[in-house]
Amino acid sequence: MTFRTSGPFPPVILDDVRGAQKMLSGVARTTAMEGSRHLGSLVGAPVHFKCENLQRTGSFKLRGAYVRIAGLTPVERAGGVVAASAGNHAQGVALASSLLGVRSTVFMPVGAPLPKVAATREYGAEVRLQGQVVDETLAAAQEYAEETGAVFIHPFDHPDIIAGQGTVGLEILEQCPEVRTIVVGIGGGGLAAGIAVAVKALRPDVRIVGVQATGAAAFPPSLSAGHPVALDPVQTMADGIKVGRPGDLTFPLVQELVDEVRTVSEDELASALLLCLERAKMVVEPAGASPVAALLSDPEAFRGPVVAVLSGGNVDPLLMQRVLTHGMVAAGRYLSLRLRLSDRPGALAAMLATLSVADANVLDISHVRTDPRLGLTEAEVELQLETKGPAHCEEVAAALRAAGYLVRS
Repeated sequence: MTFRTSGPFPPVILDDVRGAQKMLSGVARTTAMEGSRHLGSLVGAPVHFKCENLQRTGSFKLRGAYVRIAGLTPVERAGGVVAASAGNHAQGVALASSLLGVRSTVFMPVGAPLPKVAATREYGAEVRLQGQVVDETLAAAQEYAEETGAVFIHPFDHPDIIAGQGTVGLEILEQCPEVRTIVVGIGGGGLAAGIAVAVKALRPDVRIVGVQATGAAAFPPSLSAGHPVALDPVQTMADGIKVGRPGDLTFPLVQELVDEVRTVSEDELASALLLCLERAKMVVEPAGASPVAALLSDPEAFRGPVVAVLSGGNVDPLLMQRVLTHGMVAAGRYLSLRLRLSDRPGALAAMLATLSVADANVLDISHVRTDPRLGLTEAEVELQLETKGPAHCEEVAAALRAAGYLVRS
């Protein structure tokens, strides 16, 4: 089966993906497939995670990078390779180059998370911090390629990259032959296109659903227009799918072979990341959690068995802290309240006793007596509480009101 694509490169077909799988033998891990009982109960059918967050370098990107660099001629290898990335692609190119004995230079934004910069260096790349945003970093890498003759390794828009990422699809069919729906995050489209090429050639009945962050959803307008459309700006915490324009090669493959593209909000991404950590014991970055977010937002829309591709786990600890807090808020696990009480000895202790009976955990408390809005005998307390969910939030607020407190959110 051949899927024609635009551009100067040959089409990507199933044989390309099978060839990539042989090339990656002993290099990329065949990552685990783990079941999710919680999501399965929501969907009403088995749900499995394809754990590319446990891949070498922490994401699927090694697959495509290795196939692309392994396919270079001796002359091209001698000139080295260059890439631009804020994280996963950088690490994939760095490790692939080291394994193949090729010199690599990786341009990263000035504000790239320090753990990702350190990991890229440790995998063997020379890292150059340049540009405040990825577009500036990309321009610097391409200029370097023109000046030095190094081969630019695109993060998604090359047949070898697409074929390498497509090996995830072959593994899914081997590990879960009964699969009926595959859900995968989409940035530039390399992973989704590769999986679609492999899966649709062997199992055209399998439904493939792509997921984008609402603030970086370039595929829906592109599919409506019939050609790649650029978004500006793109805003999402999910760096792995924060791409403003579909690839010229990936777009027609997604257009022909991916059955549906959905979008998820930042709140849904945060809740999905929290679920992966709490219920599946999986460290997953926001982009990797996007398929889970889609399942949580509309579980009845997916025919099972379902495989959700957890594409990566390279999350900056500081971002993880913020996202988890945001996820707790979105899930109704944090409650912020302001209330007034009498400014007398024991009043604060009595209020805390009410919270203790209601089984709410106080995370932070601010006690104000000097605000001009307050009466002479009044004080205001601002509370940050940890709760058990939306229903418990209501119970806590009701308990405070029943005790005579004026409660404001």
